[in-house]
Amino acid sequence: MTRGRWDDPWRSFPASTPLPVDGGLTTRSRRGAMVETWWSRRFVEVLESYGLGARMQRGRRYARAGQVMSLEISPGLLAAQVQGSRRAPYLVTITAATPTDRQWRVIDAALRQRIGLAAHLLAGEVPMELEEAFDQAGSPLFPRRWADLRARCTCPDSANPCKHIAAVLYVFADRLDADPWLVLEWRGRTREDVLAAVGLAAAAAQAGEPVPAWWPLRPGEPLPPGEHLPIAGPAAEPPRSPDAVLRRLEDLAVTAWREPAVDALRPLYAAILSGEAGAEGR
Repeated sequence: MTRGRWDDPWRSFPASTPLPVDGGLTTRSRRGAMVETWWSRRFVEVLESYGLGARMQRGRRYARAGQVMSLEISPGLLAAQVQGSRRAPYLVTITAATPTDRQWRVIDAALRQRIGLAAHLLAGEVPMELEEAFDQAGSPLFPRRWADLRARCTCPDSANPCKHIAAVLYVFADRLDADPWLVLEWRGRTREDVLAAVGLAAAAAQAGEPVPAWWPLRPGEPLPPGEHLPIAGPAAEPPRSPDAVLRRLEDLAVTAWREPAVDALRPLYAAILSGEAGAEGR
């Protein structure tokens, strides 16, 4: 039988027993498929389609056993500690290119045009349209091949990826199942960044103004000369009813707190407007 290049005995170390970890990041799946949602499966497909052989199996065992001690997610970077057979944990870093400013403008435009995309994210889902928006910008939401990632591990195994890297990616995919915002955070946008762009879109629509082409600003970047935010401009009058903004949302097959998302948000809008009215009267 011909061995795959990742199973070459001259390039890999023999299987070893890792030291037990107390309080490691275990995956929810104990057997069978590692992830459930389509967006997490899309991420795992990169590994499982590359012919990693025994390293995938060992990585799954590490992930399920809680050998990943920590995982930090930041724009373009996954950093983790993985306990192997040696006393000192191994440091794993996995990097990927994030969208450029120009690409983010295309993605943000899609979010502004379809506020429902953010509503799906708030409901704990990644709409397939979001993946299409990233594709149109020329920066895929998920890596499509192993070459899209740059991974390093401090373990002595010279092959890449090793089982420790595979374990970290499995744990990350497991986290995506429960919190889809993490994939955007890894791509370079926090939840607050996305909601800020959508909030400006709603304010501009209420004011009858187009969303500025220069939005969003980078942290600390001033407004262009002569420009203003619709939410602070004189044309942005308060809504006449709590439904004014919500009625602009498209019909969504999304629930929040066990009821339609728009219905769930309506009391919140009413409370906000009531608080603003009370503040003006004082």
